[in-house]
Amino acid sequence: MTPPRVLLVTGPGGAGTTTVAAGTALAEARAGRTVLLLGESVGTLSGVDAIRPDAAQWFRDGVQGLQRRAGTELLHDDELTELPGSAGLALLHALAGAHRSGRWQTLVVDLPPVTDAIRLLALPELLARYLRRLLPERRPASLLLAQLAGLPYDEAGRWIGTLTALHALLGADGVAVRLVTEPTAQAPAAVRRVRAGLALHGLALETLIANRVLPAGSADPWLRDAAAAQRAVLDVLPGPPRELPHLGGAPGEAELAVLAGSGALDAVPADRLRRPAPVLSDRTAGTEDAGGAPLVWRLPLPGASRDELDLVRRGDELFVTAGPFRRALELPEVLRRCTVTGAALEESGELAVRFAPDSR
Repeated sequence: MTPPRVLLVTGPGGAGTTTVAAGTALAEARAGRTVLLLGESVGTLSGVDAIRPDAAQWFRDGVQGLQRRAGTELLHDDELTELPGSAGLALLHALAGAHRSGRWQTLVVDLPPVTDAIRLLALPELLARYLRRLLPERRPASLLLAQLAGLPYDEAGRWIGTLTALHALLGADGVAVRLVTEPTAQAPAAVRRVRAGLALHGLALETLIANRVLPAGSADPWLRDAAAAQRAVLDVLPGPPRELPHLGGAPGEAELAVLAGSGALDAVPADRLRRPAPVLSDRTAGTEDAGGAPLVWRLPLPGASRDELDLVRRGDELFVTAGPFRRALELPEVLRRCTVTGAALEESGELAVRFAPDSR
């Protein structure tokens, strides 16, 4: 069975991401595909199924299920109030369930604002890493920690498995981010940071959508000047972006149908998407040459700024910071025996980290 296509829609708060997500779902339905739209603000659309995850219920079900498996009941149902962040986790849980079901050909997800969205998409990998570090497999200290927390060790292992599977889903072929922005003066710098953050976390960018674009040639001097200012921004955004018109207000289904039929919201073929991932330089083919030439590990970071980059090596991991985003990257086996000798952000947008064999 072919896995469903997943389009994750996000952008700065107020950029119209919910409109773009709804229009994207309608465009997929018009193309003859079965579609599910997920998000906190989704509404009813013709030919599109929708799920609005219930964060409170998801949290209560999770806590009660954990207590049943642990054989204890420390909290009653009427005592439970979801924790901050539960809405995002409930959305990821709903996405995973829909993906496993195989009922839909396309899943469109209306995500939170983009900085929070990237951190949410990075959360499964981060939490799984923390659990593995805190509870290494079957070590006595791990079993003791689990007992002190009142958590069966096997339950922790189940959590790690669930998080790892979710991380794999988000990094799979056919899963990509659709980024929405308004063509304001702040947009180029914001898009640059977001592109670097997406690449750092291995998330493919499918399309950049410029929303609420004003028509050129208006007789009104203010509108004409505003449209010209937008055009100056659109000319420097990467892509170039696909453009959606300013609708003048909250759109109904008729307006969304017009957007869906414009072609601007059609999905990019999955085989044209490339997930950013670090690779060893082709010059080394993954091994040191006879002369001991340095190995180069290249991390695609399009849009990254040298002033916002930081790099720290700790054991077998490389911690990379790009603006507000940070990720721990596990080094390949051949580099674990090497030391970092330097790093540079190249004009291609790749962070090139140089390693040399450890002579000790």
